[in-house]
Amino acid sequence: MADHTREMKDAIGGYFGLEFRKGEHFHHEALRLNTGRNCLEYILRARGYAHIWIPYYTCEVLLEPLRNLGIQYSFYPIDTHFEPVTLPELQSNDAFLFTNYYGLKQQTVERLADHYGSRLIVDDAQAFFAPRINHIDTFYTARKFFGVPDGAYLYTDKLLKGDIPQDESYANMSHLLKRIDKDAECGYADYQLREQQLCNQPIKRMSAITERILCSIDYAYVRRQRIANYNVLHTALRATNNLSLELGDAVPMVYPYMPGDGSILRSRLQQQRIYTAKYWDNVLQWNSPEWEQSLVNHMLPLPLDQRYDITEMKKIISFIL
Repeated sequence: MADHTREMKDAIGGYFGLEFRKGEHFHHEALRLNTGRNCLEYILRARGYAHIWIPYYTCEVLLEPLRNLGIQYSFYPIDTHFEPVTLPELQSNDAFLFTNYYGLKQQTVERLADHYGSRLIVDDAQAFFAPRINHIDTFYTARKFFGVPDGAYLYTDKLLKGDIPQDESYANMSHLLKRIDKDAECGYADYQLREQQLCNQPIKRMSAITERILCSIDYAYVRRQRIANYNVLHTALRATNNLSLELGDAVPMVYPYMPGDGSILRSRLQQQRIYTAKYWDNVLQWNSPEWEQSLVNHMLPLPLDQRYDITEMKKIISFIL
């Protein structure tokens, strides 16, 4: 006889909630946490590192877990191919973090894994589809590729003890909903607020809302569309692009485009409601090398994600050439 006294996970009947396709996570074997920076903090806590090498060209939020844990850090420069200029010799309790820029530097990740082994940390926040190399600590951020309020994936062989509470995101989705009901501009202030709310959050598990969304995505379609859009942009813009990054087998986050003066073009595109992020103003305050500063000021990450097809790509091209 069934036990009718046990608590059910959810009620039966009543009003409907949001419905999603029942699929699975792309990174189904990874730990599911709330943010990428907390994936890094998890690694640092579990491994007990005392010092880490990080690139000058990176987002300031990467420093958040280092400051929280009192971990020392040193910067290293990258060259015009987005590879470390030199490889520092690691001391005991040192780690080396590399960013898989725009999702296009997997071959460099593999070379660094051969060089540093398990003391390499791979920041795949811009490379959601890049494969994890066995025994290399690697983390991914879902928000840079999909419309979710939180969510990150972590592969590591070193686990922390104790339970991790689950995040809740039902009150932090207004920017996502406003973009559907109204437009991108209407939800932008809410998006900025949500980004601020993610600062200094404790390590939590991915929210149930984000889990449901990420399990509903057609990842094969996303992969195909991003690659197709990249190829359209690259065919038209490669002759005027001062960057040389080949797609290879990668799935890109954006098309990194660097004309002579990106600031002027950024403004022109914005007037046409074509929005390009700026990576990353904090780099200008870090006494970084000239190349990294030039990337901040002039590199335009052109959108090419799964929301768009050749029609939008041709529109972007028409306002550039």
